[in-house]
Amino acid sequence: MKTIAFLFLAFIFSLHAEDFLIADFEGNDYGDWHVEGTAFGDKPARGTLPNQMHVSDFQGSGLVNSYNGGDGSVGKLTSPVFTLNHSYIRFLIGGGGWDDTRMDLLAETEPNVFTIVRTARGNNVKQGGSEALRPEFWDVHELKGKRIRIEIVDGHRGGWGHINVDHIVATDEKPRLPRYNLAFELVVTKSWLLLPVSNTERDSTLIIQDGDAMLHSITVKLTDKPTWRPAMDVSAHVGKTLKFIIDRIPPDSKLTESFIFTDTLPEDDNPYGESLRPLIHFTPYRGWNNDPNGLVFYNGEYHMFFQHNPYGIQWGNMHWGHAVSKDLFHWTELPDALSPDQLGPMFSGSAIVDTNNTSGFGKDGIAPLVLIYTAAGNPAVQCIAYSLDGRNFTKYSGNPVLPNQTSGNRDPKVIWHEPTQSWIMALYVSRPNNTHTLELWGSKNLKEWTKRSVVQGGTNGSHFLYECPEIFEIPLDGTNETRWIVYGANGEYAVGKFDGITFTPETPPLPGHRGRNLYASQTFNNEPHGRRIQIYWLQAGTPPDMFFNQGMTIPQELKLVQTSDGPRLAHFPLQPPVHDGLMALNIPFDAASVKLPNAIAFKCEIQAEKLSQDAVIGGVFRGIDIRYDASNQKLTIGKTVMDWPTDTKPFHLIIFMDTTAVECFSGDGLNYGVVACRPALENHQSTVNIFHGTASDKHARFTKFHSIWKR
Repeated sequence: MKTIAFLFLAFIFSLHAEDFLIADFEGNDYGDWHVEGTAFGDKPARGTLPNQMHVSDFQGSGLVNSYNGGDGSVGKLTSPVFTLNHSYIRFLIGGGGWDDTRMDLLAETEPNVFTIVRTARGNNVKQGGSEALRPEFWDVHELKGKRIRIEIVDGHRGGWGHINVDHIVATDEKPRLPRYNLAFELVVTKSWLLLPVSNTERDSTLIIQDGDAMLHSITVKLTDKPTWRPAMDVSAHVGKTLKFIIDRIPPDSKLTESFIFTDTLPEDDNPYGESLRPLIHFTPYRGWNNDPNGLVFYNGEYHMFFQHNPYGIQWGNMHWGHAVSKDLFHWTELPDALSPDQLGPMFSGSAIVDTNNTSGFGKDGIAPLVLIYTAAGNPAVQCIAYSLDGRNFTKYSGNPVLPNQTSGNRDPKVIWHEPTQSWIMALYVSRPNNTHTLELWGSKNLKEWTKRSVVQGGTNGSHFLYECPEIFEIPLDGTNETRWIVYGANGEYAVGKFDGITFTPETPPLPGHRGRNLYASQTFNNEPHGRRIQIYWLQAGTPPDMFFNQGMTIPQELKLVQTSDGPRLAHFPLQPPVHDGLMALNIPFDAASVKLPNAIAFKCEIQAEKLSQDAVIGGVFRGIDIRYDASNQKLTIGKTVMDWPTDTKPFHLIIFMDTTAVECFSGDGLNYGVVACRPALENHQSTVNIFHGTASDKHARFTKFHSIWKR
């Protein structure tokens, strides 16, 4: 059996001519990989280290083995940055299965900012287990062309506090992996299937079939000792016998006994009440979210759709989540609007109200709500779905409405262009040599599209117009004129003119925000008050003991204002509702402290009539240091420093603090920045101070907020 396993692995991990060997750790040192801490030593291990159980199933003679010094050592091993040109990354991995014994893949989400997009761990957390490395792989086809790096992390002290990795290869051939497979049948007796999930379990693929027809294929962390149970709607299959096929399951698993059918979803005693649940930022009740999609006002409600994994707190299984609000703060989460189908998972897109029923989807005078989205199969295509009640959605039988253009075409934003009486689609399309473009398409009926023009984005690492494009018209403040804005996922934008065919820029790419942890914003279509309301994906992660992950920023109104440098977008946060009896405290200060008991989320406005050129002003808010330095015009939030050019007088800084992030706005709206962080919730103390220089007529105003969630 050992011989067979060895031959199998040798076959699986033999290199093809077109493969790219990222690392095989056969050298006398780590080469251009950067080493931190002591866990990894100064060179790859040659198999088993002192006092370690026998390490097996690695390739060649060397591997990464962070048992150097035992399980008490910690450290990190980081690859150089490189451009991904393949669809899969395969590797061998073993060791601890803890949250901080892992290998991460990070992708550049904005210039020189890298975000974790994939994670793999060992499979041991208890006594016993095996030091054998197992083959794994990541499907990374949607990341092709991005700059990436790999980090191997050992931050765990104690049993199985190490990680083993070997032979990392980028390839276009989908790896074939040896797996334990579990297959069984269940009769669907009730409307909902509750899946047994643990955030710390390894990923499995769950396939559910009705005969030979596949109903679902999802990636989910299944276990026979679940910590939470995401729900799957199986009401259409009550009375049927469905087949379940699951891979990567240990032979002694009792998983078949862990699936539960129910007609009533379990009620939470304290919904949206977890300790780290943001109070004034939207987060999904359960699961992962990323990009906001389909922001639109329809039938008296603001609708926010969003990228959603209902079955886990990691990226994957992309659905369109759905929530509605009357005021853009109090949200009611509804069932997912779009689920994966034969064309692929549901990637980003937009929504419009087809007032004139150009699509023909309307009925009895009811204007349809139409969703436009990317079905990210192979190949990725653009599709539409519609609803007459804002609750139930039907996918168009003629999908796709726009066939594949290149290997990277996605994220359609659609608007109505009144002068040409046509729909305009802004579509991200990548071209050879990592060229990012925004293609503008036109349609009279949302079903048939013709390319009108191309807006050139960036190349060779530039992220202007990279993913999730936006296009809209906006008044130029103080004039009777309007301008058009185009921007991409990282927030960079250009101001110009648009005639229904061609966008003509009048500015170079400009920064849309100055912080971190923001991506893929969208603005509302059909906003009833004529405002341009924007919401970003807030990349603020939560620990693995939470059952939700990520969130959205505070809604903000965009205005185009005149500056000495030309027209610029300004950001003005909408005010979260302040409930009766909540404190609003206004204090003058040189150095002043205030306690805000029972206030997890709050706003602080720091104002001064005039700052000296060397002034440093700010404070420490629940342990988070925030200060503005007038001499170099920088704003610091924790350890993050950002440009913050502020020439206006008086000085005005608005700070919104929540459980997982801080959002800051300058008083003139031209500066906006966010940093994901976790203030000390048990620390109710906030201190405002003039740390250096002078400031006249300075005061701070604190406002406490209750939760936006309806209890």
